Amino acid sequence: MSLVILHSDNHLLAVEKSAGLPTVPDESGDESLFDLARAWVEVEFDKPGRAFLGVVHRLDRPVSGVVLFARTSKAAARLTNQFRERTVKKSYLGICEGVLPEESGRVEHWLFKDRSANRVVVREGECVGAKQAVTTWRVLHEAGGKTLVELHPETGRSHQLRVAVASLGAPLSGDLKYGAPEPLPDKSVALHARSLEVEHPTLRERLAFEAELPSGDWWRIAAGRL
Repeated sequence: MSLVILHSDNHLLAVEKSAGLPTVPDESGDESLFDLARAWVEVEFDKPGRAFLGVVHRLDRPVSGVVLFARTSKAAARLTNQFRERTVKKSYLGICEGVLPEESGRVEHWLFKDRSANRVVVREGECVGAKQAVTTWRVLHEAGGKTLVELHPETGRSHQLRVAVASLGAPLSGDLKYGAPEPLPDKSVALHARSLEVEHPTLRERLAFEAELPSGDWWRIAAGRL
């Protein structure tokens, strides 16, 4: 599988993740984005042995978009801190089944992860094991019973965006886990991490990375509305 490079320097590597590819190695044993990215670094920079590559965030397997890796331990620590302090700016596009209740809004939930089922459930309030999740959203286009929506997570919880739109009565296309009526042909979820903005860990300047929309028919329709 080829790797699309969005940015590379001594401290950072930003790449595009395709839907269906795990971000990091998992129990499936399938090749991961991490494997591809590390192999690229080793060849591109003629690294002997195993190259360092730090994981600072992840995308769900059926989701596509920008993924940023750290190429040094210093960068990994500083980027991890940026994600923890919520200074990273993330923008996603989603295609929902149905119509959202307003043109824009903000969703706040307490989410509990059922790890055995790999599913997140919404709790009524703060409780043991639950984490607060905050998402803002706005509608970009509606047609044919589907809605193109822009999503901005203020927190970084597991399945946060998928649960946010599902809770509004409009699950993401293909997201059978959270209420979509049918799968997409490629088994993906119609959620794309469009852009990611961080502060460079050593230069201290803001950098923004953007991933092209996937090639599925449902995304080609969406692209004409952006």
